[in-house]
Amino acid sequence: MKAQKKDKQVIKSNKISRRTLLGSMVAAAVLPVNSIFAKHVQTGPHIAPEPPEDPTKAIGPGPSAQGKRSTFEHPVRKFSETSSRSPLQDFHSTITPSDLHYERHHAGVPAIDPQKYELLIHGMVERPMKFTLAELKRFPAVSRICFLECAGNFRGGKEELTPQEILGLTSQSEWTGVMLSTLFREVGADPKALWFLAEGSDAAVMTRSVPVKKAWDDAMIVYAQNGEAIRPEQGYPVRLLLPGWEGNMNIKWLRRIELSDEPYMTREETSKYTYPVKDRIRMFSFEMDARSIITFPSYPQKIMPGWVEIRGIAWSGRGKIEKVEVSTDAGKTWQDARLQDPVLSKAHTYFRHLWQWDGNPTEILSRAVDETGYVQPTLRQLAEARGTAVGGYHMNPITSWQIKTDGSTLFKPE
Repeated sequence: MKAQKKDKQVIKSNKISRRTLLGSMVAAAVLPVNSIFAKHVQTGPHIAPEPPEDPTKAIGPGPSAQGKRSTFEHPVRKFSETSSRSPLQDFHSTITPSDLHYERHHAGVPAIDPQKYELLIHGMVERPMKFTLAELKRFPAVSRICFLECAGNFRGGKEELTPQEILGLTSQSEWTGVMLSTLFREVGADPKALWFLAEGSDAAVMTRSVPVKKAWDDAMIVYAQNGEAIRPEQGYPVRLLLPGWEGNMNIKWLRRIELSDEPYMTREETSKYTYPVKDRIRMFSFEMDARSIITFPSYPQKIMPGWVEIRGIAWSGRGKIEKVEVSTDAGKTWQDARLQDPVLSKAHTYFRHLWQWDGNPTEILSRAVDETGYVQPTLRQLAEARGTAVGGYHMNPITSWQIKTDGSTLFKPE
């Protein structure tokens, strides 16, 4: 009897409660999941922090007149005296927040009263007319997503460069306005007119000659960006938008359009940028060539051995991106990246490629191919094609990132 009682006591002491058993099962199930995530830490944190005891005290009061970013997020443009570059490495998609859109100006940002604004269209037209901002908004509105890019958007020379510093003079927005072709019909544009002059209201009086065929194609007069009035640095209250064409032709603070049968040979066309010459032969085209850049991993980010999702953007001024190829072995072999829908014409396209890094040093690259069949070239190929013309504007070489054994990433200057 004593032996049986002792056995029952042993059995009782070895019993596991239901709560303890369930807790052990959950812990066992979580361990392998966490071990899997540990191999993917380079794609971001996966364990949420504990919520604050009183969320309202942590984030402030309720509704407000204007929203703002979390105090933990600090994306900023990198700026100089004449330009500000978008932080490409901080974006999670293709739309650029309006306050982070790249900016380039030649003589400051003018302050224009929208109530006094007027756009004059004259020259080779039947009816020279002035349009107020309110009158422009009464025409049928059109919205489209497309990129803008400075013709001088490329910087190299050292390893410690971010995507923002290399190619930050490009951004993408949803633009809203009226088609320029609608206004040309309103004023009765002469069929013999081949060019038009676009003139800005800034102190530099930025002017460019634009082929009229672009106006009949997809040029726009825009007054809104990402659902709100365009920002002053983007040309408030009205700017010209030429989808796919070099940024300096997209005149900001637009005040005058004059139609003619020949180019105007303005200061900007004869001293720098691309320019038309008398026989209409050009060194470069107006369109921005296809290009791409990997934004993750990039300097100064670090990765760990295991699966890495390579991410970046690609774009072309000639139409849609057909494909993006990624190399993880310094250009020896290439694989097609996955393109994020929607793939739009003359727009930034997001791409992704899953890669298992073995911890050995290597180089990763991307190259874009657009729907015309154009393939993004290397810097050497550009030099061979242009000779002494290499440098300055319309530089779109393949960019390469060096992956070190410690997981650090550096730009590889050519």
